[in-house]
Amino acid sequence: MEYILIFISAIFVNNIILSQFLGICPFLGVSKKIDTSLGMSAAVAFVMTLATIVTWCVQRYLLDPFGLGYLQTIAFILVIAALVQMVEIVLKKVSPALYQALGIFLPLITTNCAVLGVAILVIQKDFSLMQSVVYAFSTAIGFGLALTVFAGIREQQELAATPRAMSGTAITLVTAGLLSLAFMGFSGVDGGLRTLFGLN
Repeated sequence: MEYILIFISAIFVNNIILSQFLGICPFLGVSKKIDTSLGMSAAVAFVMTLATIVTWCVQRYLLDPFGLGYLQTIAFILVIAALVQMVEIVLKKVSPALYQALGIFLPLITTNCAVLGVAILVIQKDFSLMQSVVYAFSTAIGFGLALTVFAGIREQQELAATPRAMSGTAITLVTAGLLSLAFMGFSGVDGGLRTLFGLN
């Protein structure tokens, strides 16, 4: 039941983009088309889950035993950068079309604070390896959900008659704010489920 609560909380209640405001760069940059946003979501999900597993192991078996906790951020950034390079090489070979569609935003996963944020959050929350994997994968699904929904809205906006003063970045930011408010409606679900199943 704990894993289900982590899953629901990471996707809806504490959405990495709309509640914690991490990963805004790809959220605004890759959300013009649904196809591109789905590809980016898949790449982020893979990198985020794999990076969390590797960084958790680095923290538990390398940094903590040797008292090198102060190197956490640097070590995690190096691991994430290496994983992104691996994903980039694989995508270039397997799916050149998706590689071209993602363009500059694929290397930007390296600097995507959502990936680093999740890697650090699982350590701060003192999650086990399995809990960390569930949290990372759930957060990636939440990232993909927010990105895809936003991309769908932006595609519809292209067909709408937007006032000239609100066109472009202005309407995009207003829409992102409204979407964030919509996700705030899920706040309290986590606590309600914990009470319902007696996990408080």
